Amino acid sequence: MCGIWALFGSDECLSVQCLSAMKIAHRGPDAFRFENVNGFTNCCFGFHRLAVVDQLYGMQPIRVKKFPYLWLCYNGEIYNFKQLQKQFGFDFQTLVDGEVILHLYNRGGIEQTASMLDGVFAFILLDTANRKVFLARDTYGVRPLFKVLTDDGFLGVCSEAKGLINLKHSTSLGSKVEPFLPGHYEVLDLKPSGKVASVELVKFHSCKDEPLHVACDTVEALPSGFDLETVKSNIRILFENAVRKRLMAHRRIGCLLSGGLDSSLVAAILLKLMKEINVNYPLQTFAIGMENSPDLLAARKVAAHIGSEHHEVILNTEEGIQAIEEVIFSLETYDITTIRASIGMYLVSKYIRKKTDSVVIFSGEGSDELTQGYIYFHKAPSPEEAAEESERLLKELYLFDVLRADRTTAAHGLELRVPFLDHRFTSYYLSLPAELRIPKNGIEKYLLRLSFEDSNLLPKEILWRPKEAFSDGIASVKKSWFSILQDYIDQQVDDLLLEKAAEKYPFNPPKTKESYYYRQIFEKHYCGRSSWLPHYWMPRWVKATDPSARTLKHYKSDTQE
Repeated sequence: MCGIWALFGSDECLSVQCLSAMKIAHRGPDAFRFENVNGFTNCCFGFHRLAVVDQLYGMQPIRVKKFPYLWLCYNGEIYNFKQLQKQFGFDFQTLVDGEVILHLYNRGGIEQTASMLDGVFAFILLDTANRKVFLARDTYGVRPLFKVLTDDGFLGVCSEAKGLINLKHSTSLGSKVEPFLPGHYEVLDLKPSGKVASVELVKFHSCKDEPLHVACDTVEALPSGFDLETVKSNIRILFENAVRKRLMAHRRIGCLLSGGLDSSLVAAILLKLMKEINVNYPLQTFAIGMENSPDLLAARKVAAHIGSEHHEVILNTEEGIQAIEEVIFSLETYDITTIRASIGMYLVSKYIRKKTDSVVIFSGEGSDELTQGYIYFHKAPSPEEAAEESERLLKELYLFDVLRADRTTAAHGLELRVPFLDHRFTSYYLSLPAELRIPKNGIEKYLLRLSFEDSNLLPKEILWRPKEAFSDGIASVKKSWFSILQDYIDQQVDDLLLEKAAEKYPFNPPKTKESYYYRQIFEKHYCGRSSWLPHYWMPRWVKATDPSARTLKHYKSDTQE
């Protein structure tokens, strides 16, 4: 996890523009580099480093002797870089996984490069010999990327929008700062003036398609067919492989543990694999919640079962409320459920950074979207519509849960790893018949649970624990986190303000005092940028007025019969 920033064709002095690059310093607390591009005095790169792999030669932009005309700034991890090196006979100059991007590009161009990378990434690649700039982002947008391109060819690129919104330019940047689409690459011509012109934006991978890099995966061809035992076995093999490949790190590994199915599975498999490769430290797991909240109690049970070094962070209401503004500033969104869930994750990340030496943090994001874990999936009109909804959620992850997971951890200099969003695992799961993937017997994620039932990885009551939204699970059973927030905000927002909300905020107008309060804070930091969120996250097929699972009829907490 790092912070990348680059400008092409700046009209203003680069030493002044460089101040914007410091807005993302939290993403790379270990080192910073600012570098001009030879021959292009108005083009530059900025890089904030979190040293996870190759601490000696990992600074960026990466340049190697073999390709002196290539400049690479990337944020992410390429898990198959050694397999690609072996398959194509690449001669590496460093131990940095991202170096493989330069070799792939030299061998087969940008399309093959983006398609062959098994990992999470956002990168800026400059080819001064052919006068090209390339931008690319992984399939689910696990690593963030924003860009601004003006009509006169000034390009700014950054890991977070906050590194672009205050750039100086002769014409207004207006609302042109926007997220770069996941699963895409863009080709831009670099003019002698340093300005650029967009040539094409190409989608290189869809979540349903088996990725090209399967050809050099460590797990070979799996048995075909959809009989239940084969499917369950394939799910176990691919998910374990997804966790295994993410062990690549020179820094200490930890794991977020809410006590729900997803994070518990990740933690259990992670600890098992760390033992297999003789990692010489215990796995630290981290849970957050109010005293005796469902998440804390369940996480405690899981930690005892798997034998992790468990840490509990007790959330008090005042601390959570005080964090709202800094959370919204970090997130760059005003989505209601994203903010609610982010407060706990932000505070537990703060604890990890201050009190431990774990830096690479595993988490369970992506499972609810992939395996139909949201409670409203029980109301899907048909398996086919449930499958379509699952794909829609996956495509929008970069706006919601993946955004939350990245920003709340990156704000404290941590690197997140999300095995449920492994390309091969997700494409296999989405290839299964729609009927197999729906909730069954009143239980969501039924197929995933069933696949691990005989593994003894988790206690049965955890494996079959009902879905609990992270923002709800951290609260007490009697009063949910969202209602605690609403009670506080009710005192902060006047009824008259809410009545006139649609006039003040015509795009995505706030419908509740809570959403109005979040929007006010968002506009304070990112005025006029409301289009970054196309729509609020809300359940489908139910008449929901609030995104919390606790407002849905199907909801049942651990303490209910």
